[in-house]
Amino acid sequence: MVEKRFMTLADVGEVLNISSSQTYALVRSGELPAIQVGGRGQWRVETHVLEEYIARAYEKTAATAREGMHTEHA
Repeated sequence: MVEKRFMTLADVGEVLNISSSQTYALVRSGELPAIQVGGRGQWRVETHVLEEYIARAYEKTAATAREGMHTEHA
């Protein structure tokens, strides 16, 4: 079975367990890169781009947690 290269925003929202409006906001802000395809301008996110976004989110969360730990002990 071939892995899909692109995901719809609905698919992305399902993976991240967020609403469609939250998913669209991530794309519109540029935080989650996406392309528009077709005559109706449907948004698509590459699978590897979503995985990179998730990895960045983990890094950002870890950095925030570390900063919070330093602040609490100061």
